[in-house]
Amino acid sequence: MTSLAPESESMAWRTCRAALLLFFLSGAAEARTLITVYTAAEAEHLAVVKQALETDIPDVEIRWVRGSTGHLTTRLVAERNAPVADLILGLSSQSLALLKEQKALEPFRPQAADQLRAEFLDPTEPYSWTGIAAFAVGACFNTERASLLGLARPRYWRDLADPAYRGRIAMPHPASSGVGLLLVATWIQLMGEDEAWIFMEELHKNVAVYTGSGDAPCIQAARGERVLGVSFDMRALREKSQGAPIELLLPDDGVGWEMSGMALVAGRPAAKSEAARRVIEWASGQSAHRLFARFFGTLARSDVSSPREYPLVHQQVRSPDSLRWVAANRERLLAEWERRFSSRPQ
Repeated sequence: MTSLAPESESMAWRTCRAALLLFFLSGAAEARTLITVYTAAEAEHLAVVKQALETDIPDVEIRWVRGSTGHLTTRLVAERNAPVADLILGLSSQSLALLKEQKALEPFRPQAADQLRAEFLDPTEPYSWTGIAAFAVGACFNTERASLLGLARPRYWRDLADPAYRGRIAMPHPASSGVGLLLVATWIQLMGEDEAWIFMEELHKNVAVYTGSGDAPCIQAARGERVLGVSFDMRALREKSQGAPIELLLPDDGVGWEMSGMALVAGRPAAKSEAARRVIEWASGQSAHRLFARFFGTLARSDVSSPREYPLVHQQVRSPDSLRWVAANRERLLAEWERRFSSRPQ
């Protein structure tokens, strides 16, 4: 008679081993801290950043909540007494300055702050946000469509008000897009407020559509739907690298620049805040910046450079007063813009 004991013992051991493995795996999963991260970064960047971050910090799991700059800023202000996000990663410094004024940010300065360019650091106490990378506003100019229509290459911002461009321009909506608000602020600072609104009245006649995001105007220009999309440098160079007949225009009379930054959200549980601090430390480091260099040209770290040809926007002077002015005047500027131009579809 053949004994079944050895086989039974082997099966029992396999069952026990599987149970132990499941226990340890479930324990490892439970040990991961899930943090909710609000971001206005471009969608194609998120999976790459998540994979790298979770590889380097394996006990942290990222849940992205992506939206436009305007939407996320409004949401964070509304949620400041009952916050949902643990961390902001990839939001304009104008919005971060406003959120700081609204007491929505928890003060935190990463250890690597001293290794970052001074322009990328919160200029006022208590230190609450840190810049990651910068971008410049400009125009995506479809050279093929312009040639077919006999349109001259714009040299100055005021050239965009030329009636020859009637219905051939796309621009981001300032209420939903940080790029759109930056454009309005740039024109006011370059021309003076009265002259800037006069310019925008003339430009309005040429705008076919106000888009909900800052990259959409450039995408439309790259597809040939518009001759010109007022947008930002990274998107123009990305579309050009993919074969679109796009030229990045940086007007001779000056360009505005802005930072994508990060900050802790105030009022979150201690475990969440601790994990979010580690993410900020990671994002301030060299390895993260080498990743960001794939998407941006001007980085907070001077010891990491981009392989692409980007304008060095950090070399243009922007004072702390300029940042505070935009944050302080955001609601007034948006209300005035809506009053004048809200009839255009998005």
